[in-house]
Amino acid sequence: MIREVTILGGGSAGLLAALSLRRRLPDLPVRVIRSADIGVIGVGEGTTQIFPRYLFENLRLKPAQFYAEAQPTWKLGIRFLWGARPHFHYTFSSMIDARWEDLPKNNGYYCDEDFENLDVWASLMGQDKAFPRRPDGLPDFDGHQHVGFHIENKKLVDYLEARCRDFGAEIIDATVQRVETSERGVEALILEDGRVLTSDLFVDASGFRSELLGRALGVPFQPFTQTLFCDRAVIGGWPRTTEPIRSYTVAETMNHGWSWQIEHEGWINRGYVYSSAFVSDEEARAELVAKNPKVIEGGREPRIVRFRTGRYATMWKGNVVGIGNASGFVEPLEASALQCIIVQCRTLADLLLDTAGEPTATAIEMYNRFIGDLWDNVRDFLGVHYKFNGRLETPFWQAARNDTALGRATDLVRFYQENGPSSLGRTVLLDPNDPYGLEGYYALLVGQKVPFSHPWRPGQDERRIFDKHRKDILGEAKRGFDVASTLEAIRRPGWRWGG
Repeated sequence: MIREVTILGGGSAGLLAALSLRRRLPDLPVRVIRSADIGVIGVGEGTTQIFPRYLFENLRLKPAQFYAEAQPTWKLGIRFLWGARPHFHYTFSSMIDARWEDLPKNNGYYCDEDFENLDVWASLMGQDKAFPRRPDGLPDFDGHQHVGFHIENKKLVDYLEARCRDFGAEIIDATVQRVETSERGVEALILEDGRVLTSDLFVDASGFRSELLGRALGVPFQPFTQTLFCDRAVIGGWPRTTEPIRSYTVAETMNHGWSWQIEHEGWINRGYVYSSAFVSDEEARAELVAKNPKVIEGGREPRIVRFRTGRYATMWKGNVVGIGNASGFVEPLEASALQCIIVQCRTLADLLLDTAGEPTATAIEMYNRFIGDLWDNVRDFLGVHYKFNGRLETPFWQAARNDTALGRATDLVRFYQENGPSSLGRTVLLDPNDPYGLEGYYALLVGQKVPFSHPWRPGQDERRIFDKHRKDILGEAKRGFDVASTLEAIRRPGWRWGG
């Protein structure tokens, strides 16, 4: 019987786990052990659309409080400087695997050359806008259904910790000195001040260290190196001055990997993910600085983060459950990481609720299989990014195109190459729990102009109808709000979130 839960780690993974358990099982005591001496990486600081929906719909947190304390900006998707096109947009809506009723084929079949304005969210990104305009002249948030956030890590962690306290989770500021184990898993955590903490269930949210699942219990680690070659990141940024606040993350092809740019109201976050097998740390830093000289203005120095990609063979062993980076890691992609954390937290809380606090062997087996598949799906989805990016001919990108393993995405890609972006692809080829869905894969394949057999050649009438739809969408996007004007609108007295 699980009568008490102890969470090791006070970053976003540990705090989201605590908050999820307290909201779903309010009678279950939960404590979080976190140390101020152990920092967090805080590199990605972006989310998908799953994050706001989970906070506001599942956990029933108040949007007004979140916006006031976490101070996010909005992320409609990703602008990829990637592949054969000058750029393409990846949104959180359905625009490729969708069709207008007066056209016979999905939108993806009409995108040989022009990938713009397929829906209002992509068009807003193209116009550097964030939200459509409501009839009353205010920004239309659409219930946060198609937008994520850019959030500074410290502000997010502070907000989550405050909500954990609000809902009765105990926060202990301490450092674990030793872990005592037995056949059932972890028996106790010995703190530096001499306290001994026992628990029915331990959640390992200790990040890369994986103190409980990896180190104490010795669960084998399964690397993703056949698909993901990068193992370093150099991270920097600069204070915003006159730059407009973009409503999207930028993912840009670099010589030996890729770089991100994430937009906060007062700060621009920039980082370069690369493979140490192809470039040194010093060369990678120089490449980032050459493209972004502001990262070293004022004496700031970009920092190097080393990581390994992969996941643990099981996420739940004995009385220990790993969540977040303590269970797996793909790349410094905070949006995907937070999405995985949310799925893990929701599934754990549901499992404890459905089993009345007595997890069965089959329930734990289901959890391990489900979360293992989740990490594998993320790996394979990222593999599609690397396999078909023909933008550069450097040794890194030649190796990525030649050697990247696609895993279970292989059949879906082969289906696309023979049939194009057909909706039939979701019937048997895609894991129903895949976090990106058919739309995500097709956005990458069509966006990178991956060819397929028998491309569709629309007649003049079809093309005119298609272009008319896009023209109407573009007009709506041009009337929209940019990030700065949306921030101004929600900070005016009298703004109502409707919840």
